Amino acid sequence: QVQLVEYGGGSVQAGGSLSLSCVASRYSFSNGCMAWFRQASGKEREGVAALGSDGGASYADSVKGRFTISTDNAGKTLYLQMNSLKPEDTAMYYCAADPRLWVGLGPWYIYWGQGTQVTVSS
Repeated sequence: QVQLVEYGGGSVQAGGSLSLSCVASRYSFSNGCMAWFRQASGKEREGVAALGSDGGASYADSVKGRFTISTDNAGKTLYLQMNSLKPEDTAMYYCAADPRLWVGLGPWYIYWGQGTQVTVSS
């Protein structure tokens, strides 16, 4: 079965950077849409960034200009580069994938990882 595993979470001070990775097993990111979501304690899960197989990307307003979503050429790893981090970026971050061409920032993805925690201190 398809498995997505996130790496790279941790603790950082405000203004710092972190890079998250999501490695796929039995799935290629090259053939559909992929995304990063996050869920802060007591809040609903929200879409952060989405990337289509044609290279088109969409970002939540709260992260535009600070976060970048990308994938490797082999289509096996999804990345989220996070710069200028803020305390409000603290959350569990999840990667998601779907074979449809475009799903966007909504929660309708078929495949989900287990999440990695990001904590930003002020």
